[in-house]
Amino acid sequence: MFTGIIESVGKVKSMQPTGGDIRLTVESDTLDFSDVKLGDSIASNGICLTVVEFGSNHYSVDVSRETVARTALETLKPGHIVNLEKAMLPTTRFGGHIVAGHVDGVGIVSKLQQDARSIYIEIEIPQDLAHYTATKGSITVDGISLTTNLVRDNIVSLNIIPHTAQVTNIAKHWLVGSKVNIEVDIVARYLERLLNKSQTSGMNTSSPQSNITEAFLADNGFMK
Repeated sequence: MFTGIIESVGKVKSMQPTGGDIRLTVESDTLDFSDVKLGDSIASNGICLTVVEFGSNHYSVDVSRETVARTALETLKPGHIVNLEKAMLPTTRFGGHIVAGHVDGVGIVSKLQQDARSIYIEIEIPQDLAHYTATKGSITVDGISLTTNLVRDNIVSLNIIPHTAQVTNIAKHWLVGSKVNIEVDIVARYLERLLNKSQTSGMNTSSPQSNITEAFLADNGFMK
């Protein structure tokens, strides 16, 4: 589990095809490796990946074909900057929102322009993910916990403050047309599941009934 608050950035050292999968190696001089162990999870551009080898300033992970197909990982090249976050601890300050590191799909940056000192960005997300987003809700983009300005159909608009742009890969790699990893708010997914359960339970009195309705979700910003 992660928070979407980027701890550090790293640089792709290599992407080596291995038995049909990919062995990704990332190096970073700013990530604290003192408590990293084999089997630990490190979110790399928002993708939860398992450490299979590491050193004083690098780590390697194996990436399955399923992960490659569902993320923007295939766009990475040696030298590319990636956002890094180690799995949260029980004592971690929860500065972002609940992030699983399970990428739901790939978005495309459709607009990017300066807005005073911040950067205004619009991202086109997959249509089937749009109903999980809400104006002033949370969304994870390349592992960064961000607050949406507005959701219009499947376009999400964001404002990125200078600090966030500089300590992540945004200022270095995001351009119009860039592909980015999208993870929607996990709370929205569970609410949908509860709502569907209540609608399909019918007269089955042995199942607990949910008080969550479409009107409740709409009033609280989970539906348009």
